[in-house]
Amino acid sequence: MGKRLLIAYAHPDDESFGSGGLIAKYVAEGAQVGYICATNGDMGTIPLAMREQYSEVSEVRLAELDCAAQVLGLDPVYRFGYKDSGMMNSASNQDPDSLWYGWQNHPETLLKRVVDVIRDFKPQVVVTFNRYGGYGHPDHIAIQQATTEAFALAGDASYLVEGTQPYAPQKLYYASIPGRMLKLYLRWMTLRGHDIRHMGVNKDLDYQAVIDHLEPIHTMIDVGAHFDTWDRAADCHVSQGRGRGSGTRGYLASLPKPIRRLVSGKYGLTRIHPQPDHDRIDENDIFVGAR
Repeated sequence: MGKRLLIAYAHPDDESFGSGGLIAKYVAEGAQVGYICATNGDMGTIPLAMREQYSEVSEVRLAELDCAAQVLGLDPVYRFGYKDSGMMNSASNQDPDSLWYGWQNHPETLLKRVVDVIRDFKPQVVVTFNRYGGYGHPDHIAIQQATTEAFALAGDASYLVEGTQPYAPQKLYYASIPGRMLKLYLRWMTLRGHDIRHMGVNKDLDYQAVIDHLEPIHTMIDVGAHFDTWDRAADCHVSQGRGRGSGTRGYLASLPKPIRRLVSGKYGLTRIHPQPDHDRIDENDIFVGAR
């Protein structure tokens, strides 16, 4: 079996805006990269012209995911089909079909689905969001918690999921955020009079909370050679502004490419398993030590 990486995120676009460079690098090096997309992204804001072309927002978002998956070489893509929960404490959190509601009220359903994917795909390495879900989105937190639990359960023979056999992945990572550049960006935005606790298109992104929840980086990977593929994947998500203003990495997408290569050419991750002895960068490849 060759190298296999599973990425578990929440929405169509998370794979491109957040981890497009990482995915492109490992696919180019011959690894098979699978992707769990837990929701259909139907709470996303899309341009009026696109709303007139499609009957549902989810149709737009999933078509864009298909485009990005082809560009990045994601194979397979596991669509869980939950509704987008919207931002934390919004009314849509209470939709019984939403990911957050399902995780809060029927966690075993989501957990079994992630275990099933791990046992089916058999990755050596799994990547998901950090504990804060990047920027506090409930769907990010839900899939992060489910993936972390499933990582441990997938190899447990006593945890039964019909039609599957135990399989234990070897390494678990949380995707990190370039904290130094984010802090500089927020300082600049503060000087311009912006409220960094109410950022983004809908003013519902608290960037100070993002900073407060940053986790240590143990792995730093050079993805600078894969910016073109990363950009083409991000370009698939036209409805979401091709990354501009989207989540915590939207600010990077607005920078000129030479500057962006300089500040985000390295991709950081927090290694959760095996647990590091010290909080310092000690590897430059997520497959180091994997059998």
